[in-house]
Amino acid sequence: MSKRKVLTFAGRALKNLFQKPATTSYPFEPAVYPERMRGHVEIHMEDCICCGLCMRSCPSQAIRVDRRAGTWTIRRFDCVQCSSCVNVCPKKCLTMEAGYTRPDTRKTDETFIKPAQPEEARAEAASVKAEEAEQKQQEKQKDCIPERI
Repeated sequence: MSKRKVLTFAGRALKNLFQKPATTSYPFEPAVYPERMRGHVEIHMEDCICCGLCMRSCPSQAIRVDRRAGTWTIRRFDCVQCSSCVNVCPKKCLTMEAGYTRPDTRKTDETFIKPAQPEEARAEAASVKAEEAEQKQQEKQKDCIPERI
């Protein structure tokens, strides 16, 4: 019986000598991810309005949003990559990127801070809002005045 096992192994060894390697040379060639891989969540904080819908839709409670501080925090190792947050986001600032979560020795939170708007942009946004409010008020006044025949 032992001869049979040795010959089986020898046959496999010879077969593998003349075949292409089963593994890839990963560090030298980029990894190729499957087509339908979920990947991991990425955020574009410039577009985020910190509404918190992603936080409420996350089944594993891996996302935290603080509107006052303008921060968006994710615990990567608690995320189950279900893409529920991506589907709910009204501004579409969340995306699922192909690739794996980077390994780490401990669970950490990754926090993103909303970039502050320049003073000119704030002043312009405030003036636009004021103009819109004034136009709405004028329209209401026109609607309230009865026409004389």
